[in-house]
Amino acid sequence: QRGRFDKSSGKVTLDVAAKKGSVELVIETASLNMGFDKWNEHMKSGDFFNAVIFPTMRFSSDKITYSGDKPVSAEGELTLLGVTKPVTLAITGFNCGAHPMTKKSMCGANISTTIKRSDFGMNKFIPAVSDEVKIYSPVEAFKD
Repeated sequence: QRGRFDKSSGKVTLDVAAKKGSVELVIETASLNMGFDKWNEHMKSGDFFNAVIFPTMRFSSDKITYSGDKPVSAEGELTLLGVTKPVTLAITGFNCGAHPMTKKSMCGANISTTIKRSDFGMNKFIPAVSDEVKIYSPVEAFKD
């Protein structure tokens, strides 16, 4: 099954010359959209994301790995349901240039990782509902 979070914010800092950088990403759990209202409500409940008690999840990294002048991964920590665990995001399709509509400098990429939801205390319905969750997201960041 697939769903998406409609509200997120963050900041990416890249220093290509020094091969360093950082990522801060905050996702509003109540913005989860599974495409069906009743299903949205259940996923936001205490059985899964518990959005009332844990309104956000957060990824934070200060270790970016590069291949040449392109970032290829970000090692950091994901906090979900009040539990913080190490997670590595793969970065693919990294490209920078002028945004086609706004003409502002920006970079875009795709990020992905796989987690076990049970590592964060989200245990409901395992094994009938998979413990393994694949996370994918396109990202765009405008230069300050």
